Amino acid sequence: MVGLRQVRNALRGRSTGKQGKVKSILYTKKYYFRLANGPCTLIFILTFSFRSITKHMKKRKERKGLYCTLQTAVLLLALSPVYAHHLNIVTADSTSIEGRWDITMLMAGKERPSWLEVELSGLHTLVGRYVGTGGSARPISKINYSGGKMHFAIPPQWDKGDNDMVFDAELRGDSLVGTMIAVDGKSYDWVGRRAPSLRRNKPVVWGKPIVLFNGKDTRGWHTEGANQWIAEGGILRSPHSGSNLITDKKFTDFKLHIEFRYPAESNSGVYLRGRYEVQIEDDKGLEPTSHHLGGVYGFLTPSDMMAKAAGEWQSYDITLVGRMVTVIANGKTIISNQAIPGITGGALDSKEGEPGPLYIQGDHGPVDFRNIVITPAK
Repeated sequence: MVGLRQVRNALRGRSTGKQGKVKSILYTKKYYFRLANGPCTLIFILTFSFRSITKHMKKRKERKGLYCTLQTAVLLLALSPVYAHHLNIVTADSTSIEGRWDITMLMAGKERPSWLEVELSGLHTLVGRYVGTGGSARPISKINYSGGKMHFAIPPQWDKGDNDMVFDAELRGDSLVGTMIAVDGKSYDWVGRRAPSLRRNKPVVWGKPIVLFNGKDTRGWHTEGANQWIAEGGILRSPHSGSNLITDKKFTDFKLHIEFRYPAESNSGVYLRGRYEVQIEDDKGLEPTSHHLGGVYGFLTPSDMMAKAAGEWQSYDITLVGRMVTVIANGKTIISNQAIPGITGGALDSKEGEPGPLYIQGDHGPVDFRNIVITPAK
């Protein structure tokens, strides 16, 4: 018979012998326990008191049977949803929100993309990361989830103001439906859907290369605002900050070759499928980070800093298959077949399962491009 000592030890994380059996039973019940003051302590006190009483019973079988019955009653009481909040129990329905979510947020009548990741840290704490319409992935120290409802808050990043951003949502079917209160106090509705895995089960077969810039004009490209981009001497130029430039065509998996040049302290980026930014920035001599040249912004850090001096031509050769990306900067592989967790700030949308365009950033300073060639998968 499994004794109360084994139950207690299993709850304390010891998992050998009979305790292991108890622990597996508790996990099968889909609850994780944390010993605490209050009702949980009271239950064990009552149990030990009753155990002392049963010692005076004459028949050993009666004593064992009654004690076993009490143990069962105690466990059923502990597992009861009525006492769940008193016992500091996190129910396993938290697994229903664990994972990555592609979020569409309604802001000023327009759909804007965001992204959320939820994961279990230890026995009962949910943590995560959030990517908003701009900026990079931000850590979430704790996500509260109970009864199908989620709540968390994060401090501002590039937002103007000191207030936290506050998120509330509930699980409806396979979607998270919620609101965000922004730093300025405005409230926005949003819907999150599970992000696709984007795993590829077959080897890639490459098609024919496509020249995206003809060296003469911007045919095949468009902007979402006033167009400051010009074609000059075989170079695609953004002489000053303005709109981003987006290809008319959309792509799924591809290889991309692109060459770029920037003046001192300027900044740009190449967005793969319009969702994942590979950073372009004047970073020569700096340590590599996900925010510097060659990084997938906020997510993947290059192994080396390959930035040349401002004013020199540089190149990327990027391969994107599903979520897996390889980045070669100026001839050296700095990111090798790593998974991009989700969209980066500034993405056009959060529809990760769909093809998307290539877009180059034009709102962070002057930048030049040339020799832009993409080879899509068949």
